[in-house]
Amino acid sequence: MSFKIYTKTGDKGTTALWGGGRLPKYHLRIEAYGSLDELNANLGLLRDFCEQEEQRQQLLQIQERLFSLGTIMATAPEKADKVKQPDVLPEDVLQLENWMDAMDEHLAPLKNFVLPGGHPQVSRANIARTVCRRAERLAVALNEEQALPAVVLQYLNRLSDYLFIFGRFAAHCHQAEEVLWKPRG
Repeated sequence: MSFKIYTKTGDKGTTALWGGGRLPKYHLRIEAYGSLDELNANLGLLRDFCEQEEQRQQLLQIQERLFSLGTIMATAPEKADKVKQPDVLPEDVLQLENWMDAMDEHLAPLKNFVLPGGHPQVSRANIARTVCRRAERLAVALNEEQALPAVVLQYLNRLSDYLFIFGRFAAHCHQAEEVLWKPRG
């Protein structure tokens, strides 16, 4: 027997938290992990069009970590020590740094801001980066209200950097021009 995806429990504008409890769907906690869901969907699109197998595997691992971060954020703080949650470790942050360093070895030093675009893969990476930044801002705001594990903020901060480098690396791989921002005046 399969379960139905619709439960009708959210029809009055609330949603369930992991481990119990309900919050209004507009609550900061729901916005924060909802942005992670949006980011994960964007990373799926980025992965679908990625031609480099190494980066495809990296994106898949990142998507798995985002589900873990989402579970952490979707858990009622008072239930966090009572339910099993997947973990995100400091080693995961270090892994992002290592991947960035490996891609960065192929790139020219950056001395100016780069305008997003130049190739569809570059644009997808930049869209994911901006969604990641929003998710990070919401996580920081949530952390002000109810403390999150430090690794949550660290991972999101590093992930937005990773996506910036990923975009530059995609431009390099596709021999797309990086358009530098040239301010007037």
